[in-house]
Amino acid sequence: MAIPSFWLSKTIAGSKIHANAPIAKVDFKPDWKSLEQYEVPQWFRDAKFGIWAHWGPQCQPERGDWYARGMYQEGSDQYNYHVQKYGHPSKFGFKDVINEWKADKWDPEMLLDLYKRAGAQYFVALANHHDNMDLYDSSHQPWNSTKVGPKKDLMAGWAKAAKNHGLRFGASVHAAHAWTWYETAQRADKKGPLKDIPYDGKITKADGNNKWWDGLDPQDLYAQNHPLSENSGDDGMIHRQWHWGNGVNVPTKNYCNNFHDRTIELIDKYEPDLVYFDDTALPLWPIDDAGLRIAAHYYNVSQQKHNGKLEAVINGKILDDQQRKCMVWDIEKGQSNQIEKEPWQTCTCIGAWHYDRRIYENKSYKSAKTVIHMLADVVSKNGNLLLSVPLRGDGSIDSEALKTVEGIASWMSVNSESIISTRPWNVFGEGPAMENAAPLTAQGFNEGKNKPFTAEDVRFTAKGNVLYAIVMGWPETGNVLIKSLNKNNYPANKVQLLGAKNNVRFEQTTNGLAVTFPDTMDKKQPAYVFKIT
Repeated sequence: MAIPSFWLSKTIAGSKIHANAPIAKVDFKPDWKSLEQYEVPQWFRDAKFGIWAHWGPQCQPERGDWYARGMYQEGSDQYNYHVQKYGHPSKFGFKDVINEWKADKWDPEMLLDLYKRAGAQYFVALANHHDNMDLYDSSHQPWNSTKVGPKKDLMAGWAKAAKNHGLRFGASVHAAHAWTWYETAQRADKKGPLKDIPYDGKITKADGNNKWWDGLDPQDLYAQNHPLSENSGDDGMIHRQWHWGNGVNVPTKNYCNNFHDRTIELIDKYEPDLVYFDDTALPLWPIDDAGLRIAAHYYNVSQQKHNGKLEAVINGKILDDQQRKCMVWDIEKGQSNQIEKEPWQTCTCIGAWHYDRRIYENKSYKSAKTVIHMLADVVSKNGNLLLSVPLRGDGSIDSEALKTVEGIASWMSVNSESIISTRPWNVFGEGPAMENAAPLTAQGFNEGKNKPFTAEDVRFTAKGNVLYAIVMGWPETGNVLIKSLNKNNYPANKVQLLGAKNNVRFEQTTNGLAVTFPDTMDKKQPAYVFKIT
């Protein structure tokens, strides 16, 4: 039920709210205590599965994640590839890669149709990455996709397609870290014929005379007019400084305010239902309150637009107990090992975050089976799965990635009722994969470290008076004993196998629920769902 509203004509959380607009009495302020009033909206609790286009100019070289940083790391794979493909980074920098990126095969309507068939309930598009280029019509960042590269408003195209296909729309924002992430662009080769010649990280607007980027200031992109962070020459140091500590060079107030203004414009112009921040807690926290101001504004505006009902979701990483009350916890490439009290999210990719041609050529994407097992496991623990499907630089999906998505679509066409709009049961599952589960590290990163799922592993979800038991494969004997469902704790009146024409044979004792698979079923499905009432 919507909270009664009043009429507001003032500035909230440092951002202007339209005068005389209705807003709920929950007046979010830019501090953690105020944000604790947040409640996760019903749509996100029900959605369970989202697909993400982690797609931007770093996909153009087709050489994997963090390309705009790695191309400036002398001797690295991406540096060597860049020198061979484009030339030396003192002459051809990442700004020039952006100029090569045209996205001429991008078809958001086709892609969103595919993702909806795969069962996705929400779609998230990259708004910017650590490379600092805005993929929308940004009045605060001249380096945006309407002025350079594709010269298209990519966010507008994604938002329109999501709406046309009835999907909730999200934007992922990563640009807060460009300040330190691009520090590799300040380097120079330590050996070879171009030794000591600086890369293009500190070039200026004046250097652009009579060049393709004439009139643009590369520092609006690279943001490198500052001293290097402590031990910046250590390529791994950025991970220890991600929380804006350990000798990091702290961004200026102007940089923080610019990030704030860009993000507020993104929220106000494209009205995303979800904003994903690739940051510890919120962007620039704790060195600046820009992230807190953005969150308060986003929540307040969401209430305005929905007659007092808060429909907005923010994803943040490495959250403490208080922060988990303020937003939705995101675990990168990993899963919780328990049923979480509050909804959460796993984000992962079937390949690399940015397109890597080698993964396609080696046919090494995650299979539909792997994704479906992950989805069932995450949902059984009160989580959602946000799955990135890599796109080539031109915006097309390759045949191997398409195979994975089509496989998910095939399974979901039969079994989606066991995923969408469900809730956790008393226990999330049973089986050997639960034993010795790998702990989370930093943002997550326990993916692939647990035992693989087999037909002995079961995950449970519930909806009303229906319980779903998701069996992670076909047992060799054609029978399965679900020990958690003995006749004392869950008396079963009817057992159906989704996709089968007839009810299955079952027997329930104090040892559990014994079910016989029908011989007519396809024995190669990723998972089988028993619907129990």
